[in-house]
Amino acid sequence: MPMGEIRPQMVDKTEVSADKLTYTFTLRDGLLWHDGQPVTAEDCVASIKRWAARDTVGQKLMTFVLAVAAKDGRTIEIRLKEPTGLVLQALGKPNSNVPFMMPKRVADTDPFTQITDSTGSGPFIFKRDQWRPGHMAVYVKNPNYKPRAEPVSRLAGGKVAKVDRIEWLAMPDHLQAINALQSGEIDFIEAPPFDLHGLLKADRNIQLLTLSPVGSQNIFRLNHLHKPFDNPTMRRALWYALNQEDFLKAVIGDPAKYKVCKTLFICGTTFASDKGMDGLLESNFDKAAALLKEAGYDGTPIVLLQSSDLFWQTNLAPVAKRLMEKAGFKVDMQPMDWQSIVIRTSRKNPPDAGGWHAYLISPSAMDLVDPLSNRYLNSSCDKAFNGCRAIRRWKSCAIALPTRPIRPS
Repeated sequence: MPMGEIRPQMVDKTEVSADKLTYTFTLRDGLLWHDGQPVTAEDCVASIKRWAARDTVGQKLMTFVLAVAAKDGRTIEIRLKEPTGLVLQALGKPNSNVPFMMPKRVADTDPFTQITDSTGSGPFIFKRDQWRPGHMAVYVKNPNYKPRAEPVSRLAGGKVAKVDRIEWLAMPDHLQAINALQSGEIDFIEAPPFDLHGLLKADRNIQLLTLSPVGSQNIFRLNHLHKPFDNPTMRRALWYALNQEDFLKAVIGDPAKYKVCKTLFICGTTFASDKGMDGLLESNFDKAAALLKEAGYDGTPIVLLQSSDLFWQTNLAPVAKRLMEKAGFKVDMQPMDWQSIVIRTSRKNPPDAGGWHAYLISPSAMDLVDPLSNRYLNSSCDKAFNGCRAIRRWKSCAIALPTRPIRPS
């Protein structure tokens, strides 16, 4: 089936009223939670509501929704205020935040509180008693799972479990992981570093696969809430200081595995456009320096957070630091693990009080292919992504850097 086509998974039948205001979903037979209880429409309603409170697309969808309710044990009804094409696109979105279904008792957890119950309904069951954080996660085949009676097609189709047990092992040392793969101790590495691909290609027993046809896109995330990036002229200086090629060379290296493209919405997809990008992202340091002077930049060090534990992000911040300093910025680059960055950037503290000015992230391109699903462009006040403020007219809260690096696995 075509990439990006929305297909049912837990749903057996979808009906849309003639006026396009009512969507009715009937769950397929035989769906059970991992604890043996049947999956009900009430479970799904609670799950949809919890997801919609957190997700950018879900939040927008709910502005069209009058009610989400369970008509009976297997039937979910969504009633709209006005017709919208968002319903199926939102419920079928493949990347974060995914509208995963969970038992009502779990879905009733406050949307902004982390859940602790991992009960699902899929082909594999998470063994919490065997979980060793930072070392190993174990999943075993669900004997009660009934897959769809259709061929698998990436995230769609019948999910047939062909192994009894999966162990996810954490191996921070990439050479250790490759040695384990070559010796047969492990079967799969999710994302080997690009500079080690040659070693893998040389082994006839190892196959390199590109699992994502659209790859990922690096994002330079700014904090608009505090000085100096509350000033649009300061932000424009960055558009002139940075360039895509330097980031791609530092992270990937091989031009066959990346693509330079000045678009926020991913090269080769429906909304891709580089209009208005002439002269930007080309490291025009003189222009950037002039804008810094115009903005009255006082030399305040820019707190730039560096991800130190994710290899595909580790080299991004040093490149940004070098380019920014060439333009006249002072940069305080602070290395830390990704979890610490997630926690720190969720806070609104000023940069000189434990906050931040900028960091870099490399999300899946599937999260970014249109203006609605791209959460880095969400500027809806307190519901916006970190570091963004409400705005009266469209402005980017992020800078798109290397577009569509292909990440073989």
